[in-house]
Amino acid sequence: MSYQPKVYRKQGGAEQVIADGGTLTVESGGTLVLASGSTLNDDGAVRNVRVRATAAEINGAGGKTVLAAKAGYKYRIVDATLIAIGGNASGATSVDLVTTQAASAARPLVVSVAALTQSARVSMGEAPAAGASTILADGASFIANDANTGVFLAKQAAGSDLATSTHVDCILTYVMEKA
Repeated sequence: MSYQPKVYRKQGGAEQVIADGGTLTVESGGTLVLASGSTLNDDGAVRNVRVRATAAEINGAGGKTVLAAKAGYKYRIVDATLIAIGGNASGATSVDLVTTQAASAARPLVVSVAALTQSARVSMGEAPAAGASTILADGASFIANDANTGVFLAKQAAGSDLATSTHVDCILTYVMEKA
């Protein structure tokens, strides 16, 4: 009878394996350190980021970067919330999340400026008022974006500039998937 432990070092010593049923425990006071340039393979893990964008950043060419493009990966949006800070939004038609799907710009979340009242939370697909937020048809807002592309917060294309509110917070829940 042979015995194979659930945690072992592969032959050659370059890889530690935690097999099915095995556990890696970092005890109190212990630290797991990932050196610069190393990666943690957590494909499929749900992540969250909060970005505060000024009106000037939202009005600028390309908008404010919420998630920068990462080589070899694609983002899939799970949920998003926008909150106007420093006053009610005005001027622009909408503030949108902008991504790339099938090599074209896509807007998986479009929030009308009328819905962006100071400190009010407007989330994907919720409609506190008629037309407050719009998502893409047939669930397209929730499919993975093209590989090697980012996610941005911008005013409606070719529309007037966002005014009055000083900032817009974007709280984005997403999954990063290997391309």
